[in-house]
Amino acid sequence: MSSGGNGAGLPERLASHIRDVPDYPKPGILFKDITPLLADPAGFATAVDALANEFAGEQVDKVVGIEARGFILAAPVALRLGAGFVPVRKAGKLPSATYEVSYALEYGEETLQVHQDAFTPGERVLIVDDVLATGGTVAATLDLVRRCGATVLGAVVLMELEFLHGRDRLPEVDLRALLIA
Repeated sequence: MSSGGNGAGLPERLASHIRDVPDYPKPGILFKDITPLLADPAGFATAVDALANEFAGEQVDKVVGIEARGFILAAPVALRLGAGFVPVRKAGKLPSATYEVSYALEYGEETLQVHQDAFTPGERVLIVDDVLATGGTVAATLDLVRRCGATVLGAVVLMELEFLHGRDRLPEVDLRALLIA
C-alpha cells in the first residue's frame, strides 16, 4: 500500500484513528471505535477512497451498508463507485416489504432486514461494513442480497478482527479488509 506524506502506510494511518474501548457493549468485549476516524476529514476521506479502490475496476451496481456504522462508510463508497446505495437495517426500521434473517453476534443475537425490491435480479452488489468480527453480520447480509436475486461481487471492511475467524464463515466471498487486528 502507498504511504502518505507523514511516512506512515495506509494501515498505520487508519489504525491511528481507531480507539479501543474495553468492556463495551458488555464485559469482555474490546470495541473498535471508528468515530475518531470519522471525525477527521482527511482520515475519513482516506478510508472511503481505500474501501472504494478495492473494487474500483469492477462493475458495481449497488453498495450495501450494514446498520449502523456500515451506512457511514458505504454511502460515500457507493458515490465513488457510481453505484446505488442500499441500507440493510435492524428489524422494524424499513417501511416496505422486507426479507429478514436472524443470526448470532459475538455478544448476542440480531435480526437484519432489506427491502424486497432493493435489487434487480442479476445486479452486482458490494457489501461494505466497518468491522468483520465473527462474520455473522456479513453472512446474514449475503443471504439477504441473494434472496433478492442479486449477485454479491464481494465484501470490503475497514477492519477484520482476525482472532474471531469471521472470514471462515464466508469462504465463497471475495472478502477484503484494510486493517487486520
